[in-house]
Amino acid sequence: MIITVGGIKGGSGKTTIATNLTVQRAAEGRDVLLVDADDQETASDFTMLRNDKLETGAGFTSIKLTGPAVRTEVRRLADKYDDIIIDTGGRDTTSQRAALTVSDVMLVPFVPRSFDVWTLEKVSQLVAEMRAANPELTAYAFINRADPRGQDNAEAEEVIRDTEELELIDTPLGARKAFGNAAAHGLGVAELKPQDAKATDEFMMLYRHLFDISATSKVAVGA
Repeated sequence: MIITVGGIKGGSGKTTIATNLTVQRAAEGRDVLLVDADDQETASDFTMLRNDKLETGAGFTSIKLTGPAVRTEVRRLADKYDDIIIDTGGRDTTSQRAALTVSDVMLVPFVPRSFDVWTLEKVSQLVAEMRAANPELTAYAFINRADPRGQDNAEAEEVIRDTEELELIDTPLGARKAFGNAAAHGLGVAELKPQDAKATDEFMMLYRHLFDISATSKVAVGA
């Protein structure tokens, strides 16, 4: 499985999602490659911190790639790993487009705020363009940093449902400090002690739903 966590709006939590997916996938015995294709290199910083903090090391392999090299190197390495997670920046970059040409899935987190939701149409256009090069690309979106109450979450989900190229994963993640606290120690949210049960449960619902539906889709295509 090759998953690109992307979008065109910064601050939506892409690196947090990419690193947590990588950590959890590795914890389940998968040989995972985390590709940092973001100029800010936060995923690489997370990996170095994790290597420093944990006696067992990161538990996964991490590399930095930019531009067309994302496509060529991921394609070359695809058979060497069980899963590849690609973290891209919050802009429509050459790196992100290169990643999408070789990805099975694009996962897009959206914060339920007007400026973030307004980018949905542009993301939809990006997906449509990339499907010309990669017809089997599947694009999912979900609500990240969801509000504890109010109509913003529901309104954002409705906009996603109406977006032609994106499929809503109805597993919102709340705006919980546990994600930041875990990252500060080089951990995934499910590894944090004491554990934030709500944050972990929400993330695991997204994780299982993502990999279950993606695996089902790949089997169906193969059939």
